[in-house]
Amino acid sequence: MLDQLADDLAAGRTTATALVETCLARIADPAGEGHLAFVHTTPALARAEAALIDQMRAAGAAPRYAGIPISVKDLFDITGQTTKAGTRFLANRPPASADAPAIARLRAAGFIAIGRTNMTELAYSGLGLNPHYGTPANPYDRAARRIPGGSSAGAAISITDAMAYGAIGTDTGGSCRIPAALCGITGFKPTQRRVPTTGAIPLSTSLDSVGPLAASARDCAILDAIMAGEPVPPPTALPLAHLRLAVPSDVVLDGMDRHVAAAFEAALNRLSAAGAHITHLPLPNFLELAAINAKGGFSAAECYAWNRPHIEATPELYDPRVIVRIKRGTEQSAADYIDLCAARADAIARLNIATSGVDALLMPTTPIIAPTIASLDDDAEFARVNLLMLRNPSFANFFDRCALSLPIHTPGSAPVGLMVMGETNADAKILALGMAIEAIFQEK
Repeated sequence: MLDQLADDLAAGRTTATALVETCLARIADPAGEGHLAFVHTTPALARAEAALIDQMRAAGAAPRYAGIPISVKDLFDITGQTTKAGTRFLANRPPASADAPAIARLRAAGFIAIGRTNMTELAYSGLGLNPHYGTPANPYDRAARRIPGGSSAGAAISITDAMAYGAIGTDTGGSCRIPAALCGITGFKPTQRRVPTTGAIPLSTSLDSVGPLAASARDCAILDAIMAGEPVPPPTALPLAHLRLAVPSDVVLDGMDRHVAAAFEAALNRLSAAGAHITHLPLPNFLELAAINAKGGFSAAECYAWNRPHIEATPELYDPRVIVRIKRGTEQSAADYIDLCAARADAIARLNIATSGVDALLMPTTPIIAPTIASLDDDAEFARVNLLMLRNPSFANFFDRCALSLPIHTPGSAPVGLMVMGETNADAKILALGMAIEAIFQEK
């Protein structure tokens, strides 16, 4: 998508102005999800930037991707805009004085930030529900109003509904990959240190990553490279023949519904037919995570530390389902937190040894398809489904790895995601592998 748009811009088949107007019209469509997917747009600024880029391109001075509209999760600072992070209590924050570095790099490359997307309050859920600003509906079975997944909810819908051509999100326990999987697009969580998290309101400083959601692995690779301050790699897929791919035997296949189970089995068969060697690998480390995080883990402790003054001042402004999880941070002592850090370091070292003989791990991104929004009105069901959605994606965050979610469902059926998890700093390899995998699913 992004390469094709760049080629069209270079050849004069379209303009930045035309792309911006198309996206703005889709956002404003009263019959669409734009009013729920976006919490803020800047039409005048976007049009002015597009006009300037069109002039630069006519003079031969525009960067390759300049003029392509993207959406930005309402967690990132953008100069002159208020970052609310899906909350009410931050609504009166002063406008940001500078762009977050990741966003600044994209804007320097000429991408146009068309608007800020809706999200779970403070990014603290994998479901995408927001009682303050509404919840955009999943593109599948829209009449049923299914969840988009979270926390980067509006980011995913901005791509599925073509209101932007790339979306920037964050991923602390799956917040790019879960909505990508549930909505039938691609989402990437990089190795945490690749992309600066400065200028984004933190959920967990130990786990937060900045990643893209887009139509393809190639699009994610482009956005990821620019945010990481690296040259955009050539569109080279990693050959599947003889690759060693492993499905963890522990936890990740538990609780699959029939849609996910069928799609996952079919995906493994297609990868095997393409020449990949697929094995099942016991990973007892995965079984340990629930006990390690029994007191809320890094997210509760670190989110509570950031939110404590706001909770003390205006607790009534929080989503009750979010504040109750943040307050779990009060259950941890300093010694508990130190123990948590040590347990993570030990678990990472042992997993690195256990997976040293494989090129990537494969698992369903989520074990179930998107439920309806209404079905989560019950707090107990909300909690159960939230934990289920976060379970598999959160392994990549805790073990400091990169991971990509790719759509593997058949057209017209409920979206299902395949998660491809690589080693720490194996980002380029996993994105290249993702391109190869998606090519198989595009074959007729």
